[in-house]
Amino acid sequence: MSTATTAPDLLRPKLIIDGKEVDALDGGTFETVSPTDNEVIGIVPKAGDADAVAAIEAAARAFESGPWSRFTPLDRSHALHRMAGIMRERIDEISTLETRNSGKIIVESRGDVIASANCFEYYGNLAGQIWGDQIPMNGPLLDYTVREPYGVCSQIIPWNFPLLMAAWKVAPALAAGNTVVLKPASATPLTALILGQIALEAGIPAGVLNVITGPGKELGNTLTTHPLVEKVAFTGETETGREIMRAAAGTIKKVTLELGGKSPNIVFPDADLEEAVNGSLFAIFTNAGQRCTARTRLFLHKSIYDEFLATYVDKVSQIRVGDPLDWNTQMGPVISKQQQSKVLQYCEYAVEDGAELLHGGRRVPAEAFETGNFIEPTVFGKVSSDMRLAQNEVFGPVLAVIPFETEDEVVTAANSTIFGLAATIWTNDIKRAHTMARRIKSGNVSINFPTVNPPEAPFGGFKQSGIGRELSRDGLDLYTQVKNVVVNLNPEPFDWYGRWPADPRS
Repeated sequence: MSTATTAPDLLRPKLIIDGKEVDALDGGTFETVSPTDNEVIGIVPKAGDADAVAAIEAAARAFESGPWSRFTPLDRSHALHRMAGIMRERIDEISTLETRNSGKIIVESRGDVIASANCFEYYGNLAGQIWGDQIPMNGPLLDYTVREPYGVCSQIIPWNFPLLMAAWKVAPALAAGNTVVLKPASATPLTALILGQIALEAGIPAGVLNVITGPGKELGNTLTTHPLVEKVAFTGETETGREIMRAAAGTIKKVTLELGGKSPNIVFPDADLEEAVNGSLFAIFTNAGQRCTARTRLFLHKSIYDEFLATYVDKVSQIRVGDPLDWNTQMGPVISKQQQSKVLQYCEYAVEDGAELLHGGRRVPAEAFETGNFIEPTVFGKVSSDMRLAQNEVFGPVLAVIPFETEDEVVTAANSTIFGLAATIWTNDIKRAHTMARRIKSGNVSINFPTVNPPEAPFGGFKQSGIGRELSRDGLDLYTQVKNVVVNLNPEPFDWYGRWPADPRS
């Protein structure tokens, strides 16, 4: 494996609290590493409870009495557009840092920076389009609604899309006029801290976007229970989402959760099989399978099962695994040694449960990959829906292939997990396509396309895949609360005593 760049000196970023770049109050730090070789690339402040409280209090001041409270919608729009512009100007720096910290291939990292900038521009355009309704009343009353920001929002993001998931949360929150305390995953803190710097450079006032880094077990309780926090938004695994709901319940905080998935990818015989093969490769092996929307269960009709898999496995064997900074690499490492072990454990479970290993299922054997967290792209055939591989979120480059015969059979199997985040259907039968889209219990369904999450379209899951929707106007609505206003227009003065109704019984 060739190294595309020479590692620079260790990065030493700071927390972003109240418009300042600061160390943790107790001076604590932790190391962040590159999944490519597990070498340390940065020393990051380890925030504690006192730092979290300081960030929350700064956000509360900025919301209640700081200049942010006097920003017009047009002011907010301009600020978000400036953030997008800075991201585009610094795309080489940010995408390289994203790849070094997360193991994501550079092609995908650059795409994520562009998508993040697009997200800020999209919500910048919507900042001046937050409105309520005028409601017709049966009487001399004027009734209308307005949408107002919540205030302080805690936002906790995962390691698989460090910058993009931050953009999905920060952009609508700021567009609506909220303030934010953002906590990135401890494995990938660097680009979130860059985002905090960009916000200050773009003229976002002090305290509006605070970024703190450190372990969720130590910071999570404060971020989800502090009385000044009005809303919590989290993306991550389902069990952590349950813990956040329990913690937030004490003060009835508004909660948005984007959680796990076990998304089905269904191929019917009438589909364009070449396109379905290529799309199905993309759907699972991008970002080394570390996507909540990864189509991890491939349902193949029995009449095309052998033909499809022969072509599919041949193309899997040609996936270019390597240094994620090399432009030609198609798949890099998983995030950590711990995640590598977890993924390989599921490969062992699959063999124990009777699945057929068609490719991969092991660490990449080449000597050049020994220090990194590389796993071969893996395909298991003849999987049944009761196997652990078909039920649990693996979060790695491992595909479960399940044969089916009828529409009813595949619908039942596709819906047989606790998740309902995404699904793909490959067919050229328009009636079947729309019927299947209706029957599959998923928040996002794509037809003859592997997966897509543009900022204009709502994103979120059914069942235990989450609560609420991110992106689109739905995402903006989740960062506002509705206030109803009633105005008395009756020319006669209100008089409860003097206008008592006559007794109809007399």
